[in-house]
Amino acid sequence: QVQLVESGGGLVQAGGSLRLSCAASGRTFSSYAMGWFRQAPGKEREVVATINWSGGKTYYADSVKGRFTISRDNAKNTVYLQMNSMKPEDTAVYYCNAGGTTASVRLGGGDYWGQGTKVTVSS
Repeated sequence: QVQLVESGGGLVQAGGSLRLSCAASGRTFSSYAMGWFRQAPGKEREVVATINWSGGKTYYADSVKGRFTISRDNAKNTVYLQMNSMKPEDTAVYYCNAGGTTASVRLGGGDYWGQGTKVTVSS
C-alpha cells in the first residue's frame, strides 16, 4: 500500500512557476514508477509526466514538454513537478500517481492516487 499526498498548488500568473510535491508513505516508494496527471474543468484526466523508479527515464506530454520537469528523491519518498512558463491552459487539479511500471502509469495510471492539488493560472 502506498499513500500519496500532494502539495504546492495555488494561484500563479501566466509566465510564472510553481513546484508541486507528492509525499509517499511506505518503504517501497523507490520501487514504484510515478506520474503526475491533471484534470481541467469539463475535461478528462490526462497524463502530464512520468518517471521511472530510479529517475533515469522520464516522459512528458507534448503540451508541457520544455516547461515542466518531473523528478524524485527516493530518500525523501517524494516526487516533484516543477512547472515553469505556466499558461492559463495549465489550470487544473493535479494528481500524483504510483504504479508498477512507467507504461502502466502513462497509459492510464497505476494503482495509487493522491487527493489532488488545485493549480490556477491567471492570464
